[in-house]
Amino acid sequence: MSSEADAIVSAIIAKWCAGFATLDAAALSSLYAKNAFFFGSNPRLYRGRDGVADYFNGLPRWRKPSAAFSEVEAAHAGPDLINMGATITFGFASERSDLVVKMSWVIMREDGDWKIVNHHASAKEPLI
Repeated sequence: MSSEADAIVSAIIAKWCAGFATLDAAALSSLYAKNAFFFGSNPRLYRGRDGVADYFNGLPRWRKPSAAFSEVEAAHAGPDLINMGATITFGFASERSDLVVKMSWVIMREDGDWKIVNHHASAKEPLI
């Protein structure tokens, strides 16, 4: 991972985790591009910042949600494009069992800032 890509991804992850800890849909959706595609924990494709906010507003209101990223890999795919892949462990303070997922983001420069343009979560367990 390049040091620039690492720094960009680390900053977004920190903001993302902080937003998830309070299920702040406005803070989370602000991290996404205007025309983002978002596949979360259900089959629906959410589009744009409003779609991302709809997704997070639709989640159960857990008391103490948390997200911990591990195995983070990032690489520039172009001067204004970064690919990121990671494992995320979601914790819910005993309200439900932890959830471990694979996550990929495509991050692009938009209006001078780095935004997630594609978000895809999938099961960590093998499907085949």
